[in-house]
Amino acid sequence: MKTVDRTESAAEPLPAQRSGHGRDLAAAGAGVVLVAAAVLVGRAIESSDHTLFVHWPPLLASWYPHIGPGTWAAPAVAVAVIAHGPVLADRLRWRALLLGCYAASLAWVFSLALIDGWGRGIAERLTTKHEYLGAVGRFHDIGAALRGFNDHILIGPPGNWPTHVAGHPPGATLTFVLLDRIGLGGGAWAGVWCIVTGSAAAVAALVAVRALAGEHVARRAAPFLVLAPVAVWAGASADGYFTAVAAWSVALLALAATRTVRSPAAAALGAGLLYGLTCYLSYGLPLIALPLLAVLVLTRTARPLPLFVLGALVVPVAFTLAGYNWWEAYHLLVERYYQGAGGVRPYSYWIWANLACTVIAVGPATLAGLRRTAAGAPSAVRTLRTATATAPQRLILLGSAALLALLAADLSGMSKAETERIWQPFMLWLLPAAALLPARHRRGWLAAQAVVALTVNHLLWTEW
Repeated sequence: MKTVDRTESAAEPLPAQRSGHGRDLAAAGAGVVLVAAAVLVGRAIESSDHTLFVHWPPLLASWYPHIGPGTWAAPAVAVAVIAHGPVLADRLRWRALLLGCYAASLAWVFSLALIDGWGRGIAERLTTKHEYLGAVGRFHDIGAALRGFNDHILIGPPGNWPTHVAGHPPGATLTFVLLDRIGLGGGAWAGVWCIVTGSAAAVAALVAVRALAGEHVARRAAPFLVLAPVAVWAGASADGYFTAVAAWSVALLALAATRTVRSPAAAALGAGLLYGLTCYLSYGLPLIALPLLAVLVLTRTARPLPLFVLGALVVPVAFTLAGYNWWEAYHLLVERYYQGAGGVRPYSYWIWANLACTVIAVGPATLAGLRRTAAGAPSAVRTLRTATATAPQRLILLGSAALLALLAADLSGMSKAETERIWQPFMLWLLPAAALLPARHRRGWLAAQAVVALTVNHLLWTEW
């Protein structure tokens, strides 16, 4: 692809998105009100009943103003993205843009994590008593560990798994076991792994948006995929790694369905393989099927489906043959969930406070974009019959599918609190909605995104 000057075309508003800045600001303001309500009501509930099990509701965090090495690096990354991101997104060759997007995302996540310091922010994050690394030593015999995995999920029996090991299928823990086997054991390598892999999620989203909604829309979305507040919880969190695996499943299926890759068959098979792995990393992530279904609906094809299904069976069959029963484990997890904080946390608060966590994590620019998504959704849905959806409408439909997945997770009652971290795989597909915002306001919205992330990371100690 040749380098061309796209400044003029990229600066033009997308169709039907030329006005409404005041309503965009109102949407962001409504998000602030929701967060404020969640904070005030949450503090009142926690003070009187102590049933939320979070120190700074609605976030799983503690009030802890602090600085660290990232205090100087993170604002520098933010300023660079705000100043140069929109222009570079318009002008770089596509492959260079993908590389730049990954590098910027990596720098943003790393620098935010380093606000807490190398130890507390990265190297020690996955070494606490609740985390995966505490169980690595119990996987000397991987086959025996998988066969007996379900015996240690419930609280009570001797040797029950740490919180995160019990709360996820063994694919999550096995990742760190295999890292240890190849000489990359310990918290530092685990933290780096999660950040390096998790940062690739932004690239996957960019690839998918281009395949489904066109390059012009994808270029608009690029800076917002990088400079998102949710990066606070991507480093160093295993959920960031899960997000990347799920995201590349969607991206590969989009490439296969649009046949915009050299081997659509290999892409479809890879998409299925990653989706199968996704389901064995987190019990909630089968819901990624909704964005995957949206890909097939938008492209009006089922051609990739047989190879996708074939790929998706690989990981489940392998784990089942090894003696691990996913369905049994899930039911045991539900029981353990209600044995602990999940059985005490009030559904009536978290059903809406979870959304306040999401508002903080996706940032005001995404809220403004989602306001435009909601406004355009009815007409976008009507185009499905006639296959006449414009590029913005295809973006709206993809984001709507992710929003439905997030709402399904919310209504399930299995996501009470901690959703700023757990829902990263769904939030990723909400971020491109900011591409619907007028180009002249992009830098202002990017600055707002950075301010939220920097404020949260400097004033709060985010747990897990």
